Amino acid sequence: MRIALGTIPFGTTVDEATSFAILDRFVEGGGTMLDTANNYPFWFDGATGDESEATIGRWLASRRNRDSVVISTKCGARPAVPGARTLDAAEGLSAGVIRAAIEGSLRRLGTDHVDVYWAHIDDRSTPLEETVAAFDELVLAGKAKEVGASNHAVWRLERARALAAARGGTRYRHVQLRHSYLRPRPWVHLPEGGHTQVSDELLDYVRAEGDLTLWVYSSLLAGAYTAKPLPEYYDHPGTTRRLAVLDEVAGELGATRNQVVLAWLRAQDIVPIVGVSSMAQLEEIIVDVKLDDEHIARLDAPA
Repeated sequence: MRIALGTIPFGTTVDEATSFAILDRFVEGGGTMLDTANNYPFWFDGATGDESEATIGRWLASRRNRDSVVISTKCGARPAVPGARTLDAAEGLSAGVIRAAIEGSLRRLGTDHVDVYWAHIDDRSTPLEETVAAFDELVLAGKAKEVGASNHAVWRLERARALAAARGGTRYRHVQLRHSYLRPRPWVHLPEGGHTQVSDELLDYVRAEGDLTLWVYSSLLAGAYTAKPLPEYYDHPGTTRRLAVLDEVAGELGATRNQVVLAWLRAQDIVPIVGVSSMAQLEEIIVDVKLDDEHIARLDAPA
């Protein structure tokens, strides 16, 4: 099942027992990819940013199944100032921060390596050469198998990959941005701090390169396909048309909107990251809906 389980609320608004039950069922249902970060969820009242990784670490220790899951975690956006609740105080991506951050994540996760290690934000105050070299160092040391960039502009991703290639080092092989079937109005400034929307240029770049895997967060718009109102910045004619087609396809397949959106993303070799807080939500997303070429063509037809 090519879905990554988002784990932001684990250990906070989703208690440990429920978190463990969700993780158990996800793996039982064929899931392997777990996405976390070294700052989840620092913006919650009373949280430190340790909670998600630490909860996953305790689950891994109790289940003794480290080799059967893919652990994806990130550095760069943890607050350097205790108690900070915004990215203004982010730790950044200097070599020293990256080295310390991986040790903290490995300790909380209870493992000697992570499968994908991400630059969570684009730190433009640190030379890109320094960041790229530090990530390469982690791969050479066996502390990360592969590395990726989250919330980076396309030109910064390309420059980082070129710098790594020039020095014979490890290139970013993964990119993580915000993306779903519905898109916000062009040029809108997303109110969610740090979110970077997938662009057509990014999609073209990923297809052209051939060695990049795109992971996308907010893939189900935090419940707005079903249970919540769509944010105002999705209010445009393209949304109306795409929702109508989405409902047609879902009805034909006996599926939910969420299931069709996830199937549409997977059909493009995109890894959707989906956060859940209940078993009912999990049961919906692990249903394997298949789209044929005609469904995809209708879903992708110009608005």
